Amino acid sequence: MDRRHLLRVGGALSMLGGAAPFALQLAAAGSAAGQSAPDYKALVCIFLFGGNDSHNTVLATDTDSWGRYFATRSSGTDPIALLPVGTAPTPVGQTNPVTGRVSNLLSPEAWGGVLPITPRTAQAIPAGTTATTRGFALHPFMGPMQTLFEQGRLAVLANVGTLIQPITKAQYQAKSVSVPASLFSHNDQQSTWQALSTEGALAGWGGRFADLVAGMNGSSTLFTAVSAAGNAVFLSGQSVVQYQLSTGAQPAVVITGQQGGSLFGSSIAPARVRDLVTDTALSGNFADDYSGVVGRSISAATTVNSAFTQGIVTSVAPAPAYTNPQTQRVETNTLALQLQTVARMIAASSTLGVKRQVFFVSLGGWDTHDFQNTTQPNLLAKVAHAMSYFDGALSSVGGLDRRAQVTTFTASDFSRTFQTNGDGTDHAWGAHHFIMGGAVNGGDIYGQYPTLGVDVGGFNNPDNINGALIPTTSVDQYGATLGRWFGVSDPDIDTIFPRLRNFPTRYLSFV
Repeated sequence: MDRRHLLRVGGALSMLGGAAPFALQLAAAGSAAGQSAPDYKALVCIFLFGGNDSHNTVLATDTDSWGRYFATRSSGTDPIALLPVGTAPTPVGQTNPVTGRVSNLLSPEAWGGVLPITPRTAQAIPAGTTATTRGFALHPFMGPMQTLFEQGRLAVLANVGTLIQPITKAQYQAKSVSVPASLFSHNDQQSTWQALSTEGALAGWGGRFADLVAGMNGSSTLFTAVSAAGNAVFLSGQSVVQYQLSTGAQPAVVITGQQGGSLFGSSIAPARVRDLVTDTALSGNFADDYSGVVGRSISAATTVNSAFTQGIVTSVAPAPAYTNPQTQRVETNTLALQLQTVARMIAASSTLGVKRQVFFVSLGGWDTHDFQNTTQPNLLAKVAHAMSYFDGALSSVGGLDRRAQVTTFTASDFSRTFQTNGDGTDHAWGAHHFIMGGAVNGGDIYGQYPTLGVDVGGFNNPDNINGALIPTTSVDQYGATLGRWFGVSDPDIDTIFPRLRNFPTRYLSFV
C-alpha cells in the first residue's frame, strides 16, 4: 500500500479504537492478497466528441419504423436516409432504383443497404404503431460491429442519456420535472456524461472508480487511470491523477528535450530542462502543479517505456491499416492507434503490477450540422475498425485471451435530431451506444428502443420532443452497471451516482 492509501485506511480505522491495530493488519493483508491474486479488470471509455447521430448508427427496420425513418430523412439538398436491408450498392453515376437519385461516392446510394442484426431478446412493440415485430440494423460501414454482435461480444444500449429522474413527454412539455442543465450544449453535455455535472466539474465517474481501486495497484497507482486522448474529466479522481500516454509505437512516453542528447546545440541543456521542470522550490500554485505533473511523467516514463519492451507487450498486434470506405484511400485511424496503446498497457499490467485500470480514448468530428454524408460514415467505419481490432488484439496477449477482463463502451455528447436540416442534423438528447467485451451479454439490445418519427399528421410520438429522443435509460444506470462489474460496492455506487435512487432499476443486465 502506498503512503496515501495507507493513511486513508488508517484514518478510516481510527474510530475503531483498540480494535484498530488488528483491523489494520486485516486491511493490509487484504491489500496484499489483492495484489497477488491473478485477477485484472479494465474499463475502456470510447468518447465520440461532437454528438454522434444514433439514428444512422443503430436502426429499426420493421415496416412501421422504417417508413417513418425513410420518409423523414429522404428530404433536403443532400438526403441522409440510408437504404433498406439487402439493397445492393449502386455504381457511381447510375440511378438507384430505391431513391431515384444518381449515385456518387458520398451518397447512401453507393454504400448499399443497412446491415441486419437480430437481438436475442425481442423488443417490445411501441404503442401507437402498426409494427408486429421489430427488426434492427447497423450502418452499412459497420460490418465488423455486425460480426461482433453476432458473435455475442457486442451489445447495444438503446436511448440512453443524461437524466435527473425519469421523465415523460408530457412532463417535459409542462416543465414539471427537472432536466439536466444546458441540455443541448456540447461542452456541458460532454462534462455531464463524463462527470454528471456541467462544464467545470472536477471529478469524473471513471476517476472516482479509480480512487476506489487504486490500492489494488500497489506502488503503481499512477497507472490506474490512463488516457490515450489527452486530459479528460472522466478520469479525474479525488485522489487519483490520470496518466496520459502518447499513441506512437515506441517509446510509450516521449518528453521532448530532456530525453535528447542535445537541446539548442547544447549537450547539457536536456539535463537543465529536467532540473527546471522538476524544481519543487518554484513559487506559485501553477508552477508547483506543472512541476508535479511533469515530474511524475518523467519518473514514470522510464518505467512505462521499459515495460513496453517486454515480449508480452511487443506480442500485441499493431492496428491494421485503415481504408476510407468512401474514397478507398488509406487514412490514419487515430482511434485504432489509441486502442493499440491501451492494449499494450493492458499487456504490460503484470510488469507494472496493476490489477485495475480505467482508460479513456476518443474520436472527434461528430458535430454533423452539415455534410453528414461526407463525415459520419467514415467516422463510424473508423469506430468499427478500431473496436474490431481491439477485440482481436485482446484475444491473444502473450497467448492469453484477455477479453473477459476488459469492458469497452461508447459515449457521446448526445445524439442528433431525427429530422434532417437539409444535409445534416442538429443537437438532440437520447442516443444508442455499444458495449463490448468477453463479460458482456452480447448479441442483444438493452433498454427500450424508442418509437421513431416526428409529430405530424396526427401522429404523436411519446418518445420524441422537437426531433430529440427523450432518454429512457440514464447515464447513471449505464455507469453504475459498469462500476458494479468493475468491482465497485453498492454503497460507493450510491455515492458516485447519487441520482441512481431516482430510477426504478439500478443495474442493467448487459454484463
